[in-house]
Amino acid sequence: MTGKEKLFTLFEKVAKASKADETEILYIGNNTGLTRFANSIIHQNVNEANARIIFRTVYGKKIGVASTNSLILNDLKATLRNAMEIAKYQKDNKYFDGLPGPESYQPVDTYYDSTAAYSPKDRARQVKKIFVRANKRKFLTAGALTTGDGEIAVFNTKGVRCYQPFTSASLNIIAMSETSSGYAVGLSRKVEDIDPVALADIAVEKAYIGKKPKPLEAGDYEIILEPAAVAALFEWVNYIGFGSKGFIDKTSFLADKIGQKVMDESVSIYDDGNDLSAIAMPFDFEGVPKKKVYLVEKGIGKGVVFDRTTGNRIGTKSTGHALPAGEQGEGAMPLNLFIDPGNRTREEMIASVKRGVLVTRFHYINGFIDTPKALLTGMTRDGTYLIEDGQIKHGVKNLRFTDSMLRAFSNVKGISRERQLIPSWWDAVGCISAPAFHLGSFKFTGTTEF
Repeated sequence: MTGKEKLFTLFEKVAKASKADETEILYIGNNTGLTRFANSIIHQNVNEANARIIFRTVYGKKIGVASTNSLILNDLKATLRNAMEIAKYQKDNKYFDGLPGPESYQPVDTYYDSTAAYSPKDRARQVKKIFVRANKRKFLTAGALTTGDGEIAVFNTKGVRCYQPFTSASLNIIAMSETSSGYAVGLSRKVEDIDPVALADIAVEKAYIGKKPKPLEAGDYEIILEPAAVAALFEWVNYIGFGSKGFIDKTSFLADKIGQKVMDESVSIYDDGNDLSAIAMPFDFEGVPKKKVYLVEKGIGKGVVFDRTTGNRIGTKSTGHALPAGEQGEGAMPLNLFIDPGNRTREEMIASVKRGVLVTRFHYINGFIDTPKALLTGMTRDGTYLIEDGQIKHGVKNLRFTDSMLRAFSNVKGISRERQLIPSWWDAVGCISAPAFHLGSFKFTGTTEF
């Protein structure tokens, strides 16, 4: 950890050398330790301490971006010069209205000493517990336990000074037999919240009941989607539907449907960077405080998120969802996604299925097929089961799905009361808080031999 005072003192020195009209410095630092295992043996123990320092310089409406991972003063000044030089050759961005000024935000408690101090030996002790649990049923395991800390700082010459330290911990486990696999995952800012024994038991049980999977013909089935499966779908729905660029370009399914029904009335989805029940982060990457934004409320399309530039394009304000400079071509994007829970348990939902499929998670999802319909395709993985007469009968071989998420989530038969935090590619600054879903119809379009 470099620390707030040291970072801002250093950035003040660097900014004095800027000849640009406005200058922004974004710091994203991480110190991450990872213990990876396969065949119930730890085979990799690594630690990475790194940072990105991203400069954004502004001349009128011309913007230059350059980055480094060095905090040496001369290196920072050289990167600043690069950003200034790049800006001179850019076209005007007519929608850019300057860097933000300072706004107050509510700091949130996202840093835990216990997580930051977690050592390779600590991780090894926890991983050993997984091996012991899996070995009781003669299963092997693979996965990774990751712990670390980091800090984000946003500085600009208009007075923005935002700083947030954080810790993170995640564990993913795959338990394997010769014919099956089972998956479990945990995520928290506090490492003590992750129970390796409980997660190992889930993964092992899934692998056990999935042994010797049977083929299942493609078709339209009732389905129970566990939280990891729901999160995988909504990671894509989020990317293609809830960001500002797709909304403006009219590739988002919400582009012409604000105020209209897009999903079942039981479905509400929102983004909230200040909710400590998940992976909170109170401001965005240009220092604007995050606002709670309903994207879908009781099935009705409510809106999308914006940064300053995309908001300016349609005459609205930033909601505090800017991505780092250099990545803003994607527009603003929700990073703290919540799906409202229901009032059912997983067991109650399974018991209500006459004949259907239970899915643990998906992978290889493609969401670019038909974005206005939120049409996705992908594969099941690590635990897919046939349900008959309210009971899990046996594992089935993996299936390919192809379906519109607007169609699928317009036929909701139940939502679990419990939600789970599921990691995503942005899990240092957010995640997806997802319940399990019981859908009345889900289209499987292909089968596999495994």
